[in-house]
Amino acid sequence: MELRQLEYFQTASRLRNITRAAQKLKVSQPNITVAIKKLEAELGILLFDRSQKQLTLTPEGAVFLKRIEVALHNIDDALLEVNDYKHLQKGTIKIGIPPMMGAYLFPKVFSGFRQIHPNLDVLLFEEGSVTIREKLENDELDFGIIIVPDNPRNLDVLKMSRNQLMVCVAQNSPLAAKACIDSADLAAADLIMFKEGAYLREVVRNKLNALNIAPRTVLESSQIVTIKGLVAHRVGIAFLLDFICENSRDIKPIPFCEPIFVDIGLARKKDRYVSKAAQAFIDFCKPAT
Repeated sequence: MELRQLEYFQTASRLRNITRAAQKLKVSQPNITVAIKKLEAELGILLFDRSQKQLTLTPEGAVFLKRIEVALHNIDDALLEVNDYKHLQKGTIKIGIPPMMGAYLFPKVFSGFRQIHPNLDVLLFEEGSVTIREKLENDELDFGIIIVPDNPRNLDVLKMSRNQLMVCVAQNSPLAAKACIDSADLAAADLIMFKEGAYLREVVRNKLNALNIAPRTVLESSQIVTIKGLVAHRVGIAFLLDFICENSRDIKPIPFCEPIFVDIGLARKKDRYVSKAAQAFIDFCKPAT
């Protein structure tokens, strides 16, 4: 059974005339006649009562017409909707983003993308980088804006920026006068850390292990505002990316004496289908050359 046969049958049924149907569809009359006879042979029923002067549906033909009109209408709607997606009039993108990025980086990215593609919907999920990577691999997200791991298994990553990890201390802390933070400073400090699931937590833990020190962690949080407020009140020191703690009135960002840099990138699962909407977001996020 072919879509063309159904369209020929529908048009002939509506016009009750093979000749007029052929004229409307811009095909020859024998084409329609042959197509309808093949359809009848496949169904094993007669669709038209040909004993009448005017083309008339049999009872079986009337039932079949009612069903296929719904199907053809749905196909037309599907083609129109797919065309909307093709021309970026519709589409949904699911993006995972760590709270740190969500508060300080993503609003600018989203605002710029929205201006170019106002009809596309962006669904945002705030999670730690580790959790985002897991959800990407499980096809629960289209993208993740993450701190890129050294070996991003199963992920394609578009690097967007390189940033420095800073040690954040209160402006009135004795450490604020230092040009860089060394292992002795860290060993004596109380730490405010991100919760499990944040990639920066792994970076800091690896650094502390390499220095063979184990400072006391006094609090864990995933909320940037909370962390910065605690640092400002000298509860402890925290580790944030440079763009988050710059221009903070009550906090002084200081680099490690052995600087730590991380890349921020747009990650997606390797070999996953890329929709037109997703490709538009990739293109938008590509660094200017």
